[in-house]
Amino acid sequence: MQITDWLLDADPSLRWQVMQDLLDEPEDVFRVERARVAREGHGAELLSLQDDRGYWNNDEYGEDGCRRSVMWTLALLRRLGVDPRDPAVVRAVGKVRDNVTWHYWDDLPYFHGEVEPCINGGVLAQGAYFGVVGEGSERILARLFDEQLDDGGWNCEAPESKRSSFDTTLCVVEGLLEYECAAGTGAERAAEARRRGEEYLLERSLFRRLSTGEVVERRYLNFSFPPYWFYDVLRALDHFRSVGGPVDPRLAPALEELVSRRGDDGRWAAGIAWPGETYLHVDAPEGEPSRWNTLRALRVLRWADAGD
Repeated sequence: MQITDWLLDADPSLRWQVMQDLLDEPEDVFRVERARVAREGHGAELLSLQDDRGYWNNDEYGEDGCRRSVMWTLALLRRLGVDPRDPAVVRAVGKVRDNVTWHYWDDLPYFHGEVEPCINGGVLAQGAYFGVVGEGSERILARLFDEQLDDGGWNCEAPESKRSSFDTTLCVVEGLLEYECAAGTGAERAAEARRRGEEYLLERSLFRRLSTGEVVERRYLNFSFPPYWFYDVLRALDHFRSVGGPVDPRLAPALEELVSRRGDDGRWAAGIAWPGETYLHVDAPEGEPSRWNTLRALRVLRWADAGD
């Protein structure tokens, strides 16, 4: 079986991305497959678990690492590529917008964010993706602009910490990019902040210390889907692919690391799953061939090869 056939033998959320990113199917073809995400499989199951008030598990974020919450359900739906225009999705997001609040931060509406930049980056991305852009997004952006550190990135431990965090910085630049895509013209300041954050990562080849060249954290080489707030090299490379344009030469070490992890059968294995109680497992168990890692790795390498 060819790798693409194996990838297509999967949930609609993965199939439509294979059709778009690897097979170059026309939009009217992969759009039909994408429409199935909200109606069957993982996407439909997640939507069905929302309560009438708009919550998942009566929790906006997830205490004690629990992933059964509004934050991580919307994050996963976005990564599954559910169509934000689908009526079921519009209803679900509308309930979140109208009813969900951050109960430990002055009862702010969910899409207005809270105080940690890693969380606000995710909420900004969700609001932009699901079409909730406005006063809440402006509040989040103002905080993120003010919290950007001198080295270009962000850290949830600032101002005590003066050095940026890989995890937080990637969460923020992903959110800024999603906002730019939604806002179009007029997002120049967001784009500037994003590029400064990306430069922080590029200067370190996505996973090495600026001072010694050593790997910053071994967990950055653990490729797991969904990534939640955790940083890893594949997630970072996929972000730069989403940005598009020429491949920065400083990505070479990360790309070499990615290639080195390809199995003899041309597939990538699933990493160690991040901790936390989940509604469902969307990827393979640790060490087994991973469709999500293989899809993401192949589309990154396709972009990199096209940029040579």
